[in-house]
Amino acid sequence: MNPKQITSLLKRLAWLPLLMLSGCKMVLLDPKGQVGVDEKSLIITATLLMLIVVIPVIVMTLVFAWKYRASNTKATYRPNWSHSTAIELVVWIIPCVIVAILGTITWKTTHELDPYRPLDSDVKPIEVQVVSLDWKWLFIYPEQGIATVNELAFPVDTPVNFKITSQSAMNSFFIPALGSQIYSMAGMQTKLHLIANHEGSYDGFSANLSGEGFSDMKFQAIATDEQGFNDWVSQVKANAETLDLNSYPTLAAPSKADPVRYYGSVSPILYETILMQYHNGGKHAAGHEDHAGHAGHDADAGAEMAGMPMNAAEETH
Repeated sequence: MNPKQITSLLKRLAWLPLLMLSGCKMVLLDPKGQVGVDEKSLIITATLLMLIVVIPVIVMTLVFAWKYRASNTKATYRPNWSHSTAIELVVWIIPCVIVAILGTITWKTTHELDPYRPLDSDVKPIEVQVVSLDWKWLFIYPEQGIATVNELAFPVDTPVNFKITSQSAMNSFFIPALGSQIYSMAGMQTKLHLIANHEGSYDGFSANLSGEGFSDMKFQAIATDEQGFNDWVSQVKANAETLDLNSYPTLAAPSKADPVRYYGSVSPILYETILMQYHNGGKHAAGHEDHAGHAGHDADAGAEMAGMPMNAAEETH
């Protein structure tokens, strides 16, 4: 095999990873929100920088193996060769430079893409409280006074501030087309800020194995114009069903492949009660004493679930 044939073989092998992934939806490389666009840029930049080392190493490995094969009597034979300053400089300086560049870029983008960092926008964000259940997603809109199961909607070009917790098992909230994933954990609150720059319906799911119903733990994230969002809110409010401290334990019971569900009204302390159910000696939400309060910010409210009397409680931080 001559050098020309080797070059031809390398070109063909370069397409192999793409052919292997041809059946996959490359959602991360086709983002529909600014966070996703920035993450795509970081992925491509880091990959290209690393290929500066990877590609020459692969090429030289094949070339050296061919050139210094046992049957090639024309190759220089140096049994006592042991050191080359030029080679040492290349194999150390170039990787060090690339690592320094990658480190700088990673440091900068880590802060810029911090999921807790609010997005820069002149548009007022909307707030969505997210609870991962076994095995479905509950979305509470405190400003609109509604709640939904397995369906999320928001206006396009509007930042969405997510506050995320879990009823029980740890899950991972992820909308690949829009950007970062972040974990949901019982008794703890995480935050995520996303924005959609294109109208559409995007797949969302849990990226963390959490039990037998995990594979069906999916939802739709709908980005629409302002009027479309208002119409969607009106549609949800038209539903007479209410989600409160009495009806929540029924919803929280484990179930699989749940359909989309709308609640026209929701208890204003429900999310805080779920969040604080394991704090201050509280027990599981289904029929035991729980406390609504705070995970990172002030809150007033306390509750006992499943029809038990609610008592006001105030926490001062």
